[in-house]
Amino acid sequence: MREIIDLDRYPLDREGSAEWQALVASATAELANTGMFNLEGFLRPGVAQKAVAEIRPVMDTQSHTHKRVHNIYFKPDIPELPAGHPALRKVETINHTVCADQIATSLVQTIYEYPPLLRFLAATMGKEALHLMQDPLARINIMSYRAGEALNWHFDRSEFTTTLLLQEPQQGGHFEYRTNLRSDNDPNYDGVARLLEGQDRQVQNLEVKAGTLNVFRGKNTAHRVTTVQGNTDRMIAVFSYYENPDVMFSDEERLGFYGRTI
Repeated sequence: MREIIDLDRYPLDREGSAEWQALVASATAELANTGMFNLEGFLRPGVAQKAVAEIRPVMDTQSHTHKRVHNIYFKPDIPELPAGHPALRKVETINHTVCADQIATSLVQTIYEYPPLLRFLAATMGKEALHLMQDPLARINIMSYRAGEALNWHFDRSEFTTTLLLQEPQQGGHFEYRTNLRSDNDPNYDGVARLLEGQDRQVQNLEVKAGTLNVFRGKNTAHRVTTVQGNTDRMIAVFSYYENPDVMFSDEERLGFYGRTI
């Protein structure tokens, strides 16, 4: 893994060492203060480009075009809200997705399954352990956003989201987020409505470089990727880890995100 991950800068392989503990402490503090942390230069130089070269043939010929008009919840309705509530405002997402079963021997899968990475992430999140997702499609997704395409406002299903940016676009494609817009006890529908109407001044913008590992609290942090511009697509890997070792998507979820169930 030393040729793939910069283990000198990020000593995931030295669990329990002073350097490892310092990295965990720093990431944990940033996660608590801002809702996310970034490990810039997580991949060695050239590794992100090599990963893109592996994925490109599949992305260009076999990816699923995910084009959907949806609300921020990715649900047809919210029982406690009337159909016209501004928190249910419709937005559009367009991207291209490659699933885990299409890149079974890739660099990205090797990184996703690296045990020290799971133990490091669990430590930063205050979890006893994290497990690889069992879903053969959803465990790893590679998302490509081409010119004119974007991932619109949404909340994630999991408490934490882990991503690895593989390629930056020429322009646009910025990650925007609103930390702790809701909580497990307060859905804050009025706040969600203000966000969708462009009236939330706490929205932040993050420009990430290729090779950066990002972890954020996606369950209660609304986020989106702004519209990509130019001839270079934005390509990012999304890693799904859970405390429960047996997490699977439903057939309905697979069909909605990937256009297939198997």
